[in-house]
Amino acid sequence: MMREARRGGSSGAPRSVDVALLAGVSQKTVSRVFNDEPYVSAEARRRVLEAAEELGYRLNNAARALASGRTRSIGVVTLGTALYGPASLIMGVERAVRDTGYALRVVNTMEGDPDGIGGAIDSLLDQGVDGIVISEPIDDGQDGDLAVRLDVPVLVLGAPPLPVPRALAAGVGADLMARTATEHLLDLGHPTVHHLAGPRRWYSARDRTEGWRSALVENGRTVPAVVEGDWSAASGYAAGRELAGVGDMTAVFAANDDMAIGFIRALTEAGRRVPQDVSVVGFDDIPVAAYVSPPLTTVRQPFDVVAQEGIKRLVHTIENPQADPLPASEPPVDLVIRASTAPPPPQAPGGRRRRTAARPNAARHGPSLGGGPSAHD
Repeated sequence: MMREARRGGSSGAPRSVDVALLAGVSQKTVSRVFNDEPYVSAEARRRVLEAAEELGYRLNNAARALASGRTRSIGVVTLGTALYGPASLIMGVERAVRDTGYALRVVNTMEGDPDGIGGAIDSLLDQGVDGIVISEPIDDGQDGDLAVRLDVPVLVLGAPPLPVPRALAAGVGADLMARTATEHLLDLGHPTVHHLAGPRRWYSARDRTEGWRSALVENGRTVPAVVEGDWSAASGYAAGRELAGVGDMTAVFAANDDMAIGFIRALTEAGRRVPQDVSVVGFDDIPVAAYVSPPLTTVRQPFDVVAQEGIKRLVHTIENPQADPLPASEPPVDLVIRASTAPPPPQAPGGRRRRTAARPNAARHGPSLGGGPSAHD
């Protein structure tokens, strides 16, 4: 009956008063339901949601913004890159923000632009966003300039928090993951581990290098010189050509999977077998890592977990400005053991390494045989 009255009495988009009439509740109850406030019975909430669905009612976010002083939008500053790690993290952020009911505004920056982050933040603040996510893994030295401009909560992904009043950080802990990868190789019996690092301007590259170095130092091992790449398979290939002649090198930790794959290709061309002569560990667990030859042992990054927890903490800070921030949890460490790692070859008389036949190495995740398509070819 109320549905017919609505059709005959008014036109245009349904309003909250129409939902209240159809559900048999007050407008205040409708408001409480859509603002997820307490003190609404389960039955009343059900009737309101069913009435809203029947009428095709959509919450007027613009009106709510005027009433609350918030736009219910979150801005994201992200590096414009196709690299697997940053791209996967920003996809996780998009999904997490969508689940909160907030709108998302994204501004891309370019590597090497000294005004990129500052300009992106100014653009988002001009749009009235309630909070900002910075998925910008490069250190550009702008922290001090940003401190005076940022008056909304800020979540920094994969880097230390900014020096602003309401700053949060998530996605840190790459040093622990790198330490785990390095200790895996030491536990297999390798005397030390070489490191193929990412560019030093990237926080994640520095964290992974620190985790690798600390694992070697704490285990009393020699720390080889770092070889720096640029995250690409080509730079890993170049590093492999450079290090292939190092006869006592038996283990390598690469700061991402692409460089590890290029590195393995160079070793193979030089006649050094993986893992019989040299074990290699990557970082990220890109989709092709399980199908290269040999399947790559790597550290899987928890992109969705980091994004979901970070956005949850950011929204809590936006909506509860006087409350303490939610505590951060340690990111999980998932070492995916495949066929690219094995014990080192035994030493021949005189201390030189002796090549042996391939050693079996059971995989914990993904295919353990090299029969899948190869990223090398």
